[in-house]
Amino acid sequence: MEFSEIASISGKGGLFKILKPGKMGVILESMDAAKTKIVAGATHRVSVLNEISIYTTTKEGTVPLEDVLRKIHAQFGADPGIDGESEPNELRAFMKSVLPEFDEQRVYVSDIKKLVKWYAILCKEAPEVLTAEKKAE
Repeated sequence: MEFSEIASISGKGGLFKILKPGKMGVILESMDAAKTKIVAGATHRVSVLNEISIYTTTKEGTVPLEDVLRKIHAQFGADPGIDGESEPNELRAFMKSVLPEFDEQRVYVSDIKKLVKWYAILCKEAPEVLTAEKKAE
């Protein structure tokens, strides 16, 4: 599996594996024990993980989510020592340790919570994406 095969849907928690395009939208399967299938149509906001970035204060302005998740894996392995229910100051400190140049004005605590939750899902359901080499574009 690759980051280009994993998506999130605005308003729905968790991550989804992209199965295939259908007539009415994209067919997705939840990356949890339930393996619920959903058809994401034009009314859903679907974001593919390899297209998501995190704001930074560098001249580039962003870092791909894929790179951040791999940094977390390299630094902490399967247990980052924090979860989505941690205190806001702990979440900010965690983010600072992983990506010191993240933009504290534009990256909200809710974004960091989502990042930590997604990381936990990926560690459990698709650990190979965290260790695979990034493909040259």
